[in-house]
Amino acid sequence: MLIIGPSRDAVLRPVWAKRRDLRRSCLHNTKHPRIMPFDLVLQKGRVIDPSQGIDRVTDVAFADGKVAAIGDGLDTTGADIRDVSGKIVTPGLIDLHTHVYWGGTSLGVDAEDYARQSAVTTSVDTGSAGPGNFPGFRKHVIEPSAVRILAYLHVSFAGIYAFSNRIMVGESHDMRLMAAQDAFEVADANRDVIVGIKVRIGRHASGDSGIAPLDIALQVSDELGMPMMVHIDEPPPSYEAVVDRLRPGDVLTHCFRPFPNAPIDGRGKIKPEVIAARERGVIFDIGHGMGSFAWKTGRAMLEQGFAPDTISSDVHALCINGPAFDQVTTLSKFLNLGMPLGDVIAASTINAAKALGRPELGTLKPGSPGDASILSIRQGSFPLEDSRAQVVTANERIFADGVVVAGRWWHSN
Repeated sequence: MLIIGPSRDAVLRPVWAKRRDLRRSCLHNTKHPRIMPFDLVLQKGRVIDPSQGIDRVTDVAFADGKVAAIGDGLDTTGADIRDVSGKIVTPGLIDLHTHVYWGGTSLGVDAEDYARQSAVTTSVDTGSAGPGNFPGFRKHVIEPSAVRILAYLHVSFAGIYAFSNRIMVGESHDMRLMAAQDAFEVADANRDVIVGIKVRIGRHASGDSGIAPLDIALQVSDELGMPMMVHIDEPPPSYEAVVDRLRPGDVLTHCFRPFPNAPIDGRGKIKPEVIAARERGVIFDIGHGMGSFAWKTGRAMLEQGFAPDTISSDVHALCINGPAFDQVTTLSKFLNLGMPLGDVIAASTINAAKALGRPELGTLKPGSPGDASILSIRQGSFPLEDSRAQVVTANERIFADGVVVAGRWWHSN
């Protein structure tokens, strides 16, 4: 049975109370000033932080739940010291598209278990809950979680409520469920954890409602001053019709999906509407999931210089055992497609933080939240499957080796 752990604050408060008092007294003691001790130091790892242009072997220190310093030869007196030689240390990974309303929806997975598996310190739930059931999501999942959970609120009243191996009802089929006023009120009252509005469009998600649910979501997000995340599956409507409606800062997820409704035409060329959307500031997110990433599409897009802005797993109960698996597996697929490692890391750290409007995340700048992911790249023979059961054998793959949450060593793999 999966257990939801205590909140971050509850865990950290008793552990660091005495150290906080000591630091405060030291800061105010001008007669005999002392250097503040660190709580945790990661030593000798390859630190890759695209937000600061860092890619070198050095140390990272944490204090009071935040990043305290990056540099060589940091004072480790009294600190928990972790030797991460041969490992990669990045800002805490952000998975921009997940479904972690575990126990509240049939597609939810446990966010803490997922964090341990994939070194993800911020899971962004994308529409599992709508305004009708968001309070339960917040109280029973988001608030008790030791790892950060943010959310795009679904414009549909009950979110994605019928998604399983046996039952699959597109929540956007029924326009009676489009809850504009309720979504506005719930999102406005929960701006600390709600980052935008989610809507799902396509033959499976919206059926005969077509593109109309997107127009309602647009009104809600505009009234809130928040971006949207828009799901697209098979036509109708077309990829072009959906992307044409998106504004700067809106996220198109499943952006490298296979035919039909791929971003490329039959000759493999990127559709003009896709290029125009990027030029005006639409964010292109992978959202791998069960059926939304194709090797063919990925190769064509990258060969033409169109890399995704953000890479996300769309992890849920029906794809966590394949083909998506988790975030590090999804990142590995883009490493295999030829994206430089720094760009792959950026797509799950600083780029995702910008999409969320949370610049304090996705970075190891001193003073930022003390989350970090410890990764490794292993050589070998690794089968990587897309959503059309096409398998590519990669000679290297990213693995999750450890997690730092709120400045403490939280888990090792």
